[in-house]
Amino acid sequence: MRPLFGLTVGMDLPTGDQPALPRLLAAPAPGWVETTDVVVVGSGVAGLTAALHLREAGLHVTVVTKVDIEEGSTRWAQGGIAAVLDPHDTPAAHASDTEIAGVGLSDPAAVRVLVEEGPTRLRELMRIGAEFDRNADGSLMLTREGGHRAHRIVHAGGDATGVEVQRALHAAVRRDPWIRLVEHALVLDLLRAPGNGPDGLGPACGVTLHVLGEGSEDGVGAILARAVVLATGGLGQVFAVTTNPAVSTGDGMAVALRAGAAVTDVEFVQFHPTALIVPASGRVPQAGHAQQPLVSEALRGEGAHLVDSDGKRFMVGQHELAELAPRDVVAKAIHRVLLATGSDHVFLDARHLGRDFLARRFPTIVASCLAVGVDPAADLIPVAPAAHYASGGVRTDLHGRTSIPGLYACGEVACTGVHGANRLASNSLLEGLVFSRRIAEDLATGLPEQSQPAPTGAWVGGTGRVLPVVDVPALQQAMTRGAGVLRSAATLADTTAALVALGAGRGVPRTADWEATNLFTVATVLVAAAAVRQETRGCHWRDDFPVADERWRGHVIGAIDRQGRLTRTWQGRGVAGGGEAT
Repeated sequence: MRPLFGLTVGMDLPTGDQPALPRLLAAPAPGWVETTDVVVVGSGVAGLTAALHLREAGLHVTVVTKVDIEEGSTRWAQGGIAAVLDPHDTPAAHASDTEIAGVGLSDPAAVRVLVEEGPTRLRELMRIGAEFDRNADGSLMLTREGGHRAHRIVHAGGDATGVEVQRALHAAVRRDPWIRLVEHALVLDLLRAPGNGPDGLGPACGVTLHVLGEGSEDGVGAILARAVVLATGGLGQVFAVTTNPAVSTGDGMAVALRAGAAVTDVEFVQFHPTALIVPASGRVPQAGHAQQPLVSEALRGEGAHLVDSDGKRFMVGQHELAELAPRDVVAKAIHRVLLATGSDHVFLDARHLGRDFLARRFPTIVASCLAVGVDPAADLIPVAPAAHYASGGVRTDLHGRTSIPGLYACGEVACTGVHGANRLASNSLLEGLVFSRRIAEDLATGLPEQSQPAPTGAWVGGTGRVLPVVDVPALQQAMTRGAGVLRSAATLADTTAALVALGAGRGVPRTADWEATNLFTVATVLVAAAAVRQETRGCHWRDDFPVADERWRGHVIGAIDRQGRLTRTWQGRGVAGGGEAT
């Protein structure tokens, strides 16, 4: 495993009792085959930006998405894009805010790439047609969000930035006849060429996928490519309460893990402090691909206050930025109030901002609130934390390269080193823009010739196993109870036991059960990493280890070995790998 962050690789960490994980999904052999230069899996900001830049390099591209191209996580982004556009702001200041939010685990080199290249990438997005909110004089309207000490956030449509970004990228992709779109397709497994790796395999050379209504009767086919880019988004559906759409089932991370790639920092799942809680039905919607409406922190950036049931502002005095503190700080503060009061929500008070301003600046939030009987101009908005963003993911270098040659990752599925233990607000869309461009630049320097897949595994039909979809609600509830906002050795042990039991289930080769298996895989890796890290840092909160510990200033790297066993390796300057981990 090649070092990426300039840190020292320590000893392997003990794994304890863990469920066995599949190295291959149960699926038929591909019934049809296509060939392209690069296959991009995912149609959000990272995937579509990568596709456009790859086309600029003269490459043929196939984009695979499990939904319509208009869907996915990007369109749900209410926050904006952070970039240094104000002459009084600096990349160094943006980097400082990013690293403070990352609580010592951000890679300074990756952060520097983000903040220095970000403004150019944002201007490129505007050149292809994205329109952002402007002041009366025509200048870009710059706002603040949690963790930022300067006005550097651009928005579109007030709180509909993701919709505008997706629209502009979608239109640009549709204009290029050499970008092939394969919609309603779930990628199953990575294809690899024969090689000299530890598992006898070489570089990535394509993917298998299931496309409804295409190819053989069951729709399983293959796309052969000279490189594969994963841009599949996050894993929010592993929890019962999430702001993520139903498609966020951890597919890209699971594909990478089954192929033997390394993942890191997966214990750091950011819980957005303020998801809208539906008053009539309580906090948690029915588990099983649920999505909770988001109340963007941009509302707090404009002056909304968090209050408890007595109307008291509880963030004042807890952090110098009060309601605009980094998300993990706000989420933890809300959770403490919930534990103290026994309530399932606190409130956001935006009444003083006025009806006209709210309707103009936050039309999406206002519509979501009104749909459940809450008028933000007259009522307190009930909110609580919900799983929002995976700061970790498939481990990459500064050019998006993973530990498998020919396999790249960008966007939320990747861990570039930018976010560390907690993503700074509005850095996610920017990261997708910046690192997708870097992947395209790396591939433009020279692609290998197309390799034929090794005559094993997914190429001849997967004999692996899948979990039944009926287990998903139980998985989500177990993860929310034991590995959500608040964790401890006891709750994580309970969650591991629940996963071991769920792992005994057997499903059938179909989309729902393949997704269930992906959720099970990423849940297992997440819980294992959270159990190892015996400290509280960023969005990883251990009740039994309530403070950050310099011995844990490093990274837990996870992988699946050839026998389906989860391995965990410590990489860092601390001594956690020297016998402290359990």
